[in-house]
Amino acid sequence: MRVKLEQLPAHLGRGKLAPVYLLFGDEPLLIEEGADLIRSRVQSQGFYEREVMHIERGFDWAQLQWATRGLSLFAAHRLIELRLPTNAVSEAGAKVLRAYGENPSPDTLLLIISGKLERRHQGTRWFSALEQAGVVVQVFKVDISSLSRWIERRMHSRNLSPTQEAVTVLVERLEGNLLACAQEIDRLALLFPEETIDVSRVEEVVADNARYDVFRLMESALAGDVVQIARIWRGLQAEGVEPVIVVGALAWELRRLARMARICAQGMPVDQALREQRVWERRKALSKQALSRHSAHRWLLFLRQLGEIDRMVKGAARGRPWEAILQLCLAIAGFELFPPAVEH
Repeated sequence: MRVKLEQLPAHLGRGKLAPVYLLFGDEPLLIEEGADLIRSRVQSQGFYEREVMHIERGFDWAQLQWATRGLSLFAAHRLIELRLPTNAVSEAGAKVLRAYGENPSPDTLLLIISGKLERRHQGTRWFSALEQAGVVVQVFKVDISSLSRWIERRMHSRNLSPTQEAVTVLVERLEGNLLACAQEIDRLALLFPEETIDVSRVEEVVADNARYDVFRLMESALAGDVVQIARIWRGLQAEGVEPVIVVGALAWELRRLARMARICAQGMPVDQALREQRVWERRKALSKQALSRHSAHRWLLFLRQLGEIDRMVKGAARGRPWEAILQLCLAIAGFELFPPAVEH
């Protein structure tokens, strides 16, 4: 059967465990936390022996057959954990998994942890056999619209009481990186246990994070502060920050600004657009300043320019990413080294 990740604790608390659990999806952090819940419950049920198998090229699937059918020398019940890279089930593996799903061992619990499985893999006979025999948990990526609620729940689970602005700042500065969010929340819980977390607390914790400097780079671009842009840009390079981190942070902000510019061009008042896009209070003045500086079409051109920089970073286009990042930030600030040939 299928169970949502948020339903897993209740399922595990009902009593008898399923003979097989398959966790797969797009968020490694959430998959691991789901697996931790299963491991904890399994151990409380007397499964004291755990064997981990990593599926790699050339893996002998007969090992899994033997492990699930053989008797343990040390424990009556055994947990076998199968680490499955995305789409890595061979023909031999499919046969073994299907056979186990059709006839699971009463003394073994099989926990399969996988990356994303395409729809065609979910329609295979081995997948269906496991789904019928046990529990399948598909973990979906937390999208931007849901990220604020996820952060709030996470902070409450750590006995923290965040303000709405503090949550918004975490969303903006960590660009949807769930692992980074979880790490920062844990740091907040360690430094400020059971306290109300406001913007100043968040800034205090993330100030030594490379992402914070990237965030300041974008703030300086919005403010039109050319001197500060150059200073932060040099500092990021000197600290060895990877260009991909800078591109990710700029992409987050540029997509939102392009959306606001478009809806403002369609007649929405800028203050309403800022509220709809949940721009936090301290950023509103800078965002208004930047939106007044460029047309909606120009913000789309900035996004395209950033897309080309992303291709440079990935080696799919020729160019110098750091120099291109500087040129883009200066253009956002209103200082064009090479103005576009055509402006619509």
